[in-house]
Amino acid sequence: MTKLADSYHRPINYLRISVTDRCNLRCIYCMPPEGIPLMSHGDILRYEEIHLVARAAAKLGITKLRLTGGEPLVRAGLTDLVAMLAKIRGIDDISMTTNGVLLERDAVALKQAGLHRVNISLDSLRPERFHKITRIGKLDDVLRGIEAASEAGLDPVKVNMVVIRGTNDDEISHFALLTLSDAWHVRFIEFMPFMEKGKKNRYLMPVSEIMERIEVLGKLEPSLPNGVGPAKYYRFPGAKGTIGFISPVTDCFCQACNRLRLTADGKLRPCLFSDDEIDLRSPLRQGATVGEIKRLIRRAAASKPERHKLMTGVTCERFMSQIGG
Repeated sequence: MTKLADSYHRPINYLRISVTDRCNLRCIYCMPPEGIPLMSHGDILRYEEIHLVARAAAKLGITKLRLTGGEPLVRAGLTDLVAMLAKIRGIDDISMTTNGVLLERDAVALKQAGLHRVNISLDSLRPERFHKITRIGKLDDVLRGIEAASEAGLDPVKVNMVVIRGTNDDEISHFALLTLSDAWHVRFIEFMPFMEKGKKNRYLMPVSEIMERIEVLGKLEPSLPNGVGPAKYYRFPGAKGTIGFISPVTDCFCQACNRLRLTADGKLRPCLFSDDEIDLRSPLRQGATVGEIKRLIRRAAASKPERHKLMTGVTCERFMSQIGG
């Protein structure tokens, strides 16, 4: 049993760490086309500061870390941070969420530094559509990144598809079939109405409808989870890959939430969809000890809400790329 729990007795053993708010793509559901005002270099936590927070978290029972952004691979020296985190006693899993554009370059070095696995965001298998959704990206870069991650042993390589009604939902079957032919581990994620309070979520396709489209292809069998997270996993009979479904909007999984989030500028966020944050950067730069950071982490855990308010709409001061997802 983890030593850290919130006020609803949910164990907390997972910390997501955003290392940058910068990204080399401009995905339509993550940020506006002109981008966002970027944090100054001095506002971003230094690797040594992130390491201290991770050490404090590990002493409280955090065992799993995930690096996010923005796009984490645009920050220089990320393999150095991975190597630092991998040496922390008690941390047994280090993963990363990436858009995959730079992964071909870094996959081997990340594995050697101590990274265990990656989740790769990919919302279309059609080059023109991929470019439209990302506003900048080239599909081939991501496909080479997926291959490089697999060859480097960053397993399981998970592919995250945000299903956007009227934009890419006609590709659901294609993604699902890749779990048969190419042993992909595909996760379908409901579109979240981030920063759209009061607006109808016209882009939402519920997981129940996504599953109906996939089950036309063949019977889905429950599969054991291949990692930590909110996905429910299935597979086609005999398939090497798996199909996961993440339903933050229509089937709240808050009752099992086990995570905290550290933003790139050093704010500890108990819930993705709440602006409540605890400042760690100021104490860190005033010489806070591991023990003092532990107390702030406990305070963040105790302030976790019982559930998010996605169904009623949310308004957050930060874009998704500034929080880390």
